[in-house]
Order: sequence, then C-alpha cells, then structure tokens
Amino acid sequence: MSVAIPHTRANSTTASSTHSSSAANVPADGKLPPHQRLNIALLGYRSHPFVGGQGIYIKYLSRALNALGHKVTVFSGPPYPQLDSEITLVKVPSLDLYEQENHVTALRWHHLKSFSDFYEWFTMLTGGFGEPYTFSRRVRKLITPNQFDIVHDNQSLGRGLLSIQKHTPVIATIHHPIHRDRKLAIDAAPNWQHRLLRKRWYSFLTMQEKVCKKLDNLVTVSKVSQTDIARFFKRPEQSVPVVPNGVDTQVFSPNPSVKKHPFGIITTASSDQPLKGLRFLLEAMVTIKKQFPQATLTVIGKLQEGGASDTLLKSLQLENTIVFKSGLTTQALVEQYQTARIAVCPSLYEGFGLPAAEAMACGLAVVSSNGGALPEVVGDAGLVVEKGSSDAIANAIISLFSTPHQIESLGAKARERIEQTFSWHTVAQQLTQHYLKIIQTKTYTHLLDDAFIKKAPARLTASETLPHADD
Repeated sequence: MSVAIPHTRANSTTASSTHSSSAANVPADGKLPPHQRLNIALLGYRSHPFVGGQGIYIKYLSRALNALGHKVTVFSGPPYPQLDSEITLVKVPSLDLYEQENHVTALRWHHLKSFSDFYEWFTMLTGGFGEPYTFSRRVRKLITPNQFDIVHDNQSLGRGLLSIQKHTPVIATIHHPIHRDRKLAIDAAPNWQHRLLRKRWYSFLTMQEKVCKKLDNLVTVSKVSQTDIARFFKRPEQSVPVVPNGVDTQVFSPNPSVKKHPFGIITTASSDQPLKGLRFLLEAMVTIKKQFPQATLTVIGKLQEGGASDTLLKSLQLENTIVFKSGLTTQALVEQYQTARIAVCPSLYEGFGLPAAEAMACGLAVVSSNGGALPEVVGDAGLVVEKGSSDAIANAIISLFSTPHQIESLGAKARERIEQTFSWHTVAQQLTQHYLKIIQTKTYTHLLDDAFIKKAPARLTASETLPHADD
C-alpha cells in the first residue's frame, strides 16, 4: 500500500503517453486502464446537496470518478454529503454554528484548546464567515504525504491547501468568484450598518484571493467564470481551464406519463440572495397573470418569513399563486420539473447555472437571463432575455404560453443539448486528463525516498468521523 502513489508519480511518463487519447479509449465497461486510475481526495467545507450547488458537485463528481475506476475519498465539513456506498466519506467536524440555537453560547471550554474552533466561533460572533479557513486548517492535518495521488478542492480555497500542496498535487474548482455576490449584497443593504456587516461576512475573500495566486492548479466551469477569475483573482485565463458542470441525465429526465400543469412555471432560488434575481420573476408574474390567470409559480427554495421575497409577495398579492418548496429529495425535485411547462432562470449572474441544466435535462423549455454563464448552458435551446428585466421575463413566458408547439420544440432541443454537451461522465473524463497532466508535470522527489515511504500512513479505507485536527 505504501508504494502505490510513488509508483503512480514515478510512472508519469506512461500516464502522459496516453493522456491525449485515453478519453476516447475507455473500455466497454467504462473503466479507465489500471495505470490511469487514481486515488483522489475531494474536499468540500459544506457538501450536503440541499445547501447549494457545491454539494451537488461533490455528490455527482465523486460518483462519476468512481465509475471510471478511481478510488475517491470525500473530506467534508457539516452538513455532510449524500454519497454512494462505494465512496469513502471522512467527516471533518466543525462547530456548525449555523445549526446552533445560540451562536454566542456554542463555544465550550474544550474548544479553547483548538485555534480553529475558537477562530470559527469568534469570526461568526463578529459577523464573519470563517468556515473555508477553518475547514482547510483541519483537513490539512488529515491528509498526509503518500496518501493520495491528487487533492481536488471544491472552492474552499483555504490557506491549508497551500500546506497540502507542498507534498501532494492540489487542484481547486472555482465555480465563480464570490465578488459579484458581495457587491450585490452590499448594494441591496438598507443602511450603512448592514453594508458594514455584509462586508465583514465576505471578508474571507481576501484569503481566497491570496490562496488562488499561490495554488498551482485551478479549474472552472464556464468561460464567464474564467474571465472573472482573471479579473478578481489576478490569474491569467489560460492558467484556468474550463471543465463544465454535469447533469445526471438518467435521474433528470422527461417522463411522458406525468401530467403537466398547462401553465406551470418553476424556478430555483436558494435564498433571498439578490444575485438570484427572484424579484424580477415575481414582478413578472403580475403581468403574466393578467393574460394567463391559471399560471402558477413553484419556487424551489425556502421562503424566509419577513424577508425580501416574502415582503414583495405580499405587496404584489401573489401569495395564492406562488408556492415555495424546500428540502426536497432529488426524485421529488425531478417530479417538480416534470409537472411544470416552463423553467425560468432570472439570475443576475451565474458561474454556471446548474438549475437551468437540470430543467433542460427534464425536457423543459427554459426562459433564462443573460446573467453570467447562463447563455453558455442554454445555448439556442431556450429563450435568453436581458437580466434584471421583469418585462423581458414576462414577455418571453407569455410568448411561450401563446405558442404551445414552441414549448414542446424547445423542450426537446433542451434535452438533446444536455445529453450531448453536459454529462458527469464527460466531466469526469476531462478532469482525469487534468489530474494526469498535473501529476506528470509535478515532481515530489521526497515521496520516492524509501525511508519516507516506510513511514507513510495507510490509506483510509472506511468512512469515519475524525476528531478536530489542529496546530
């Protein structure tokens, strides 16, 4: 066991010789040749699929990499991911302060022994968000030399990655820089106190900017994100290759036997984030209802009582037209898509646009804003309108409801586009090529020292919860 990873790196010439053609030469069973199968660590500081797209990325990427024959271990902080049984999960506990009734009293005396625990508590107490940093501190003590061929971080971008990079190749996925989220959140703040608090919450971006400059390898999910990374993280575009997100086309698929709501609209909004542009769709519903009174809107997300969306719903008198649904299983989410006629993506910016892709995979006609990478996903298989325009959204939806044949045509085209362009199998193959290239070009000569190899720890072989790891 102890010589496996040095063997992989020592034979990087063999790997590189097949690098250009391996994606096309996958055997009939779908597995890569044995010399290209890697031991991979996937990192996610929050990885439950219900908390956002990062959890979905961990779930499906780990599955697709495993299907190619790689050995995959996921290191995650809470809330923990939902993984296939073949995937090893290493739980990296945190204080998980967002789940505590009282953040102030969540600290216990024994937490004072841990800098990471105290930092996480104190940062939240002062309005900050410390989880990306503390997660990377904890996980760096759990990943040791000779344990993995490569470590793949899912946008924690914490300083601990730089320590791991000293002995193991590291690559980080950046879905999109959070700078745009920060600007929109600050712009939407009602007063200077809230603006100050939001600046404080996003202060982790300073750390991410510094880490990104020092990481050897980054990858992103769209050309728009590639451009934004160059702008905000000061990385040349050519140093950040694009590998798009994928969709599970077997799960997210049309079902002709399901009865559709003839005027059913669906959208996804994880919270009251201004970036998601939900208010423009809510305002558009007023116009849509005038021409199609039967129209309804299902929002996949939780309505925050007293929040911006709740207040707007009441002012528009749409409480009986719009329903919010959260905490759905994947199958329940698919069923919501299957019963709708039109999916709407009103975001002001998306680094990729996974909800759009999932809706398209279910054969829905999509009305999308031109925010961020959404046009890259939708292509010519949907209607793309100007972001931040309630009128543009309303006009597009009314146009579709007025021409049912166009809804059917776009739905079929959308399904075809996802099948041909966005699948997790293709994503896993593309990432494998990047992994092999990174391992080939990165030398870790100390790993080839026999004395060091004898001291190397055994690889993790079972899911377990580990204690806090700290300095």
